[in-house]
Amino acid sequence: MRAIGVHEYGGPEALEILDLPEPVPGPGEVRIRVHAAAVNPTDTLLRAGAHAARLAGHRPPYVPGMDAAGVVDLLGPDVDDRLRPGQRVIALVVPTGVHGGAYAEQIVVPAASVVPAPDGVDLAAASTLLMNALTARLAVDALELSRGQTLAVTGPAGAFGGYAVQLAKADGLRVIADAAPKDEQLVRDLGVDEVLARGDGLAERIRAVEPDGVPGVADGALLNEQVLPAIADGGGLSVVRGWQGAVDRGITVHPILVSNSATDTAALTRLAEQAEAGVLTLRVAEVLPASEAVRAHRLLEAGGIRGRLVLDFGEANS
Repeated sequence: MRAIGVHEYGGPEALEILDLPEPVPGPGEVRIRVHAAAVNPTDTLLRAGAHAARLAGHRPPYVPGMDAAGVVDLLGPDVDDRLRPGQRVIALVVPTGVHGGAYAEQIVVPAASVVPAPDGVDLAAASTLLMNALTARLAVDALELSRGQTLAVTGPAGAFGGYAVQLAKADGLRVIADAAPKDEQLVRDLGVDEVLARGDGLAERIRAVEPDGVPGVADGALLNEQVLPAIADGGGLSVVRGWQGAVDRGITVHPILVSNSATDTAALTRLAEQAEAGVLTLRVAEVLPASEAVRAHRLLEAGGIRGRLVLDFGEANS
């Protein structure tokens, strides 16, 4: 079975085509023939060694990838009839788990991490949904805002930020967010109520439109301490890279770790339903052959990508 991964951590060039044994699903697991795997920033972190501590009990090669779309290939024992062979599905994959990540022709994942793909959506687009959308869902929920309150989102042009905006609007929240001039229309189309200039001084610009501060920030741009002055006393900050800096004024930092919720089937199903209904916008920047994973990582790390790059494993499975 062909996969993409690393034997040694490093830059994009460390990625190589691997020939791995065909995985076999155990109790409660499903094997998927992967057609598409989205490329996310966390994949580049794994490749570079940022997750080495979590992989300490595993032998290389290490296979990145948290988002897969494909077709159910084989059900392991004790899997209920929610899934069936031949079904189009999407999966949230934990690459530090025993079976590795999504960059492979076949993957084995817990059945609880697999849900039907949205109807009317091709598998490349479907592969871009779950990891970022569930992270955004957790980030918004952690702030416990009430309908009509204001959420600030940093980095709304990115995948996490865009989903955070759309989920917040679906929840009845008012959303303010930052954008570069080239992204302003994109961000408005996602539903942002007030678009502010991106860059230094964002906290002050948020305070200019929300003098008492906002009750919550979903920080997709990794601004961390820079955005704290924008938050009202007693408010919250959802962070996606585990920032643990000093805070005051009763502000609570909420570190979001999506892998802890990878088997929340109900949440994953709801996100797929919202994508199918058009509540969530699936954005594909470019689809590349899986053999061009090195190029995909270089493009992502160069910055400026809008939407997700996707690795195509479908040709090998056709």
